[in-house]
Amino acid sequence: MSSPKMASTSVMTPDDLSKDLPVQLTQYSDDLPQMDDFKSIILNKTPLLDVRAPLEFDQGAFETAFNIPLMNDQERHNIGLCYKQKGHDAAVELGHILVNENARAPRIKAWAAFIDSHPGALLYCFRGGQRSKISQQWLADSGYQITRLKGGYKAFRRFLIDYLDKIPHLFLEKNIQPIVLAGRTGAGKTIVLQQLDNAIDLEGLANHRGSAFGRHASPQPTQINFENQLSMALMRFIETPHRSLIVEDEGRNIGSVSMNLEIFTALKSGARIVVETPLAERIEITQQEYVLQAQAEYSNLTEWVEFMQGAFGRIHKRLGGERHQRVLKAFEDALQRQQETGITDGHRGWIEILLSEYYDPMYDYQMTKNDYPIIFQGSIDEVVSFLKTYQPQ
Repeated sequence: MSSPKMASTSVMTPDDLSKDLPVQLTQYSDDLPQMDDFKSIILNKTPLLDVRAPLEFDQGAFETAFNIPLMNDQERHNIGLCYKQKGHDAAVELGHILVNENARAPRIKAWAAFIDSHPGALLYCFRGGQRSKISQQWLADSGYQITRLKGGYKAFRRFLIDYLDKIPHLFLEKNIQPIVLAGRTGAGKTIVLQQLDNAIDLEGLANHRGSAFGRHASPQPTQINFENQLSMALMRFIETPHRSLIVEDEGRNIGSVSMNLEIFTALKSGARIVVETPLAERIEITQQEYVLQAQAEYSNLTEWVEFMQGAFGRIHKRLGGERHQRVLKAFEDALQRQQETGITDGHRGWIEILLSEYYDPMYDYQMTKNDYPIIFQGSIDEVVSFLKTYQPQ
């Protein structure tokens, strides 16, 4: 969500708008309900009404939150300046002038529609103070009851970060055994994860496939949102009866987001299970994911081609000059054939070069450094079958 540029840093006060304009400040009821049972929100995936400005929402929010702001970015900017230069009371008065009866009516209508569509929803602003309380009161005055989060976004975010910090201890306390799913590029590890109910798809949370070619057309979450989602996913898992957690063999960094060292170490401390898939099948899986599915994400083929050319450039040095030229030639030939005939099978050529000459040697080297035991190896179906019946010791 984009935000407007701030045109000026000069403070706007109530006097700048109108000396004669009457200001009716919000009168609060004594019984506006609050709650801070963040765990129940996570486990129940409770809908959340976020009334912060769009810029704040873009920087960090929660997976079940919808942004219908009390103030837009420019209004928040002006009120913030007023607060710094003129104090709290002037800022509150300016807020009521900017979001006057005419401005607030469509906002209340949008909040009410959200509540109608999401019974049991909760409301929050940044600290659970003025903005959410005003929104809550205006809704109450319009006949709509909604509970606001005590402490707002800041308290919920603190809860999630504190929970992440507890994960290594919780794994030990609850005797949870992480299991790391390994395998060559294109082996179908994500296909395995999707068939298990005791797995967390870290690449899915990061919206990235974890390689130079792994970026999706849609942006990755912010680091804050990745941490929020990871914390929620881990809590939901820990509240299940499962005592083994399956994650893919990833590095700490997945695209532009990362796990802190303690979480990474806890998740990757378990034994390995290796998915063994023949090269021909790996080429097919890679073509489906990195060509067919990837192209479908872009509005046109040119955008995908530009992304792929950039990805080839990012691994140029590691490929080496001769191999880089072979891969590019195979890619250009496949692209020309696709443009002329609509057939995408030609892309298997450059995929095979990358898998067999680039990714496989890296995988073999990494496995020689692996000190963790391998408890099972097999095909996609065999690994799924094993994991569905596996009981940790």
